[in-house]
Amino acid sequence: MSLVRYLDKVKNNDEKRAREIYKYRVCYLFLAPYAIVFLLFFVAPLVISIFYSFTYFNILEPPKFIGLRNYINLLLADDVFLIAMKNTFLMAAITGPIGYIMAFLFAWFINELPRYVRAFVTLVFYAPSISGGAYMIWALIFSGDAYGYINGALMNLGILSEPILWLSDPKFMMPVMLVVILWMSLGAGFLAFIAGLSTIDPTLYEAGLVDGISNRWQELWYITLPNMKGMLMFGAVMAITQSFGVADVTIVLAGFPSTDYAVHTVVNHLIDYGSLRFEMGYASAIATILFFTMIICNFVIQKMLKRVGT
Repeated sequence: MSLVRYLDKVKNNDEKRAREIYKYRVCYLFLAPYAIVFLLFFVAPLVISIFYSFTYFNILEPPKFIGLRNYINLLLADDVFLIAMKNTFLMAAITGPIGYIMAFLFAWFINELPRYVRAFVTLVFYAPSISGGAYMIWALIFSGDAYGYINGALMNLGILSEPILWLSDPKFMMPVMLVVILWMSLGAGFLAFIAGLSTIDPTLYEAGLVDGISNRWQELWYITLPNMKGMLMFGAVMAITQSFGVADVTIVLAGFPSTDYAVHTVVNHLIDYGSLRFEMGYASAIATILFFTMIICNFVIQKMLKRVGT
């Protein structure tokens, strides 16, 4: 194809796209409020954060460009950040997949219940993810004195002779955090699965019986999962976001910072430098690394989910 023909083709495509935009201009007007909010409060802060990650910025002085120094210090000189990365990946590798699978399985089982019972059970399973007081319940359960529920039960049974410092001893802090995070992982992804399961056409299962599907697991793999790929993708994104964004639960239960940084996460490190030390350039570098890590994980999960039911 000659250059002239290629330029003519590009020009025709641009004109065609412009006509389509003008034709559906009312639709774009309806989308405009959300698009403006999204650009101002999501895209713009992201771009600004990436810019500040290449600067020294302490809020009081104008930002000074320092190139890759923040990233070099993070990866080569900040031992706490490396500990935080290890803890974050460990939490994400365990709580992300397990929480995602648990959310789908619970949604699958609950979807078989009668309508009103299903609504009540859904509320019971979803409530922990929106309840701010849930942390305090876990703080009582794993309290480090003899009045903690776990310590009290184990001492009454004769298993322990003295209480265990569940939330202060580095040997026990990570397992406790994993239990709490998993318990609270039924969130928006769980609701998405419930919604996706309820919209599948029942006639598909009848057609599956005719085609030779003989059990519920075959129904799940060949009918249920392929017909809710959008919800599966949304649930995966939410699971990744939640698993990499762990911070509040460690602060409330283990303190800030935790003992020997045993459950210190990347978001905890970001809060430390951004909200306490006001080293905004360094904090922006932490946020940028976390953002691109989540993007890569999301890309890998999307590739894996595309194979479901194929």
